[in-house]
Amino acid sequence: MKGVVFTGDRQLEIREFPEPRAGASEVVIEMRASGLCGSDFRTYRMPRSERGDLTQLKAVGHEPCGRVIELGPGVRHLKVGDRIMVHHYLGCGRCRWCLVGYSQMCIDPKAPKLYYGRTNHGGHAERIAVHETACVPMPEGLSYEEGAACACGTGTAYDAIKRLELCGRDTFAVYGGGPVGLSAVLFGVATGARVIVVEPVAYRRDLAKSLGAEVVIDPRATDPVGAILDLTHGEGADTTLDCTGIPEPRVNTIRSTRIYGRACFVGEGGETSFDVSRDIMHKQLTIHGSWTMSAVGLGEVARYVTDRRIPLKKLVTHRFRLEQAAEAYRVFESGQTGKVVFTWD
Repeated sequence: MKGVVFTGDRQLEIREFPEPRAGASEVVIEMRASGLCGSDFRTYRMPRSERGDLTQLKAVGHEPCGRVIELGPGVRHLKVGDRIMVHHYLGCGRCRWCLVGYSQMCIDPKAPKLYYGRTNHGGHAERIAVHETACVPMPEGLSYEEGAACACGTGTAYDAIKRLELCGRDTFAVYGGGPVGLSAVLFGVATGARVIVVEPVAYRRDLAKSLGAEVVIDPRATDPVGAILDLTHGEGADTTLDCTGIPEPRVNTIRSTRIYGRACFVGEGGETSFDVSRDIMHKQLTIHGSWTMSAVGLGEVARYVTDRRIPLKKLVTHRFRLEQAAEAYRVFESGQTGKVVFTWD
């Protein structure tokens, strides 16, 4: 079985691994699509010296989507042939957060925390063994590529939209036009909100526009806070979302939110400093942090996409074969893409 590993310093290898076998309560999934995620860059760019024992690396990719080809002992709710998205975390299965599907928030300190694509083989492999509780059936009408998008980036945007309680009366400013931000554009447009996107890459600004954003702002050419204030009669956006994880856009996310507005952060990484009194307290903001989605939420976003006919397929701009992994990550890192996926015939 072939799988992609990150060896550090923007280098990767395609390695041969033993064929997976389904253990107790596990299934083997044959991959049909696997998404590339911006959070991959943390390990992709990591110095080789920090990657540990390179012989023990697991296949990466935390947006797996495929079909069940083997059942292990004790599997109760799946059958061979089922189309599956993978919720890429696994916790103790017993604490309050695991029971509601947020296994990434497991609070049992003694339970091993599994992460498909890091501690266990992930979607950038031909086949993987996955615990039954991490498998989320796909609704009819959802393609494997769309399922891979939902499995992290699009699901992350959907959960953030829910936290913000976005509605059609809102002006909604999105910082960052990568796959998460572009997914937020699609959902914002579906609610009837007025969507503004702040993104430095022209390709992604154009893509945001094509997906329904009313206004796109280049933060290298225009002060985004001033521009958003101008567009909202000096008040600021009702709702804002940071998808960048970068200090300056995070601060601008807060500063461009109106009094009594709602802001949400989903972009990972680093520290950011705010003037809490001026930027938060005196504006009486509601601020949310949102971390991917639950297993239940993954099923919900997939149904929402199909039921509401969200044109998620337009988000997928680049498709690669697994053996083209090095090229795929170079292209994705350039920013000249929407969603990038590996696909199998």
